[in-house]
Amino acid sequence: MKTARIFLSSTAAIALLGTSACVTDPNTGQQKVSRTGIGAVLGGTLGYLLGGVVGGDTARIIGAGIGGSAGAVIGKQFDDQIKELDEQTAGSGVDVEEIGDQDAILVRLPDGVTFASGSADINPGFYDTLNTVADSLIKYPNSLVDVYGFTDTTGSNALNQRLSEQRAQVVADYLASRGVARSRMATQGFGESYDYLRVKTGDNVNEPLNRRVEIKIVPISQDDVNAARAGQ
Repeated sequence: MKTARIFLSSTAAIALLGTSACVTDPNTGQQKVSRTGIGAVLGGTLGYLLGGVVGGDTARIIGAGIGGSAGAVIGKQFDDQIKELDEQTAGSGVDVEEIGDQDAILVRLPDGVTFASGSADINPGFYDTLNTVADSLIKYPNSLVDVYGFTDTTGSNALNQRLSEQRAQVVADYLASRGVARSRMATQGFGESYDYLRVKTGDNVNEPLNRRVEIKIVPISQDDVNAARAGQ
């Protein structure tokens, strides 16, 4: 992956995360945050990321007509998709990372590039990157997609909550306009919650990236589809 990435609910967790929540990626030799470490340090504060999809998966799997993939296939597709996304978004400021053990792919759209402060309008210069994400979602259709919006602390809590919801919605709508099935996607805004700091590898610099949108791609297996159909 491009950078070492660490999620924080407060700056007090930085030292703990640096020592207890990181593992070494055997493919790249770089450190990344482990799911176990996050749970130990931050408790339930990252439930939006480590939990299930927005609104549950049963109705969404059925509504989207997802076919699912066999276990061995889904693992290879996951590896292929995350590798391609990482390569194709290189240099754009986008972060791509694995969540858990192939539980989800997280695509984090960069602070200050996707949106201007106080705006839910996508900056035109970022369309090409979103087109790349849309193409990936179309190429690998057996997944559900959550789009999360966040803001900085400028303005009132209520205003920022609405703005975060609008940002998530506009990104999902744009992906849909590029051919991603809208029924696969759900959106949620978190306002000023869940501050995120990116620790630049080797620079010892913490970057606050709060004016952002995150796209969580959750692969769906054939077992998931069978369970959804049984639960109708």
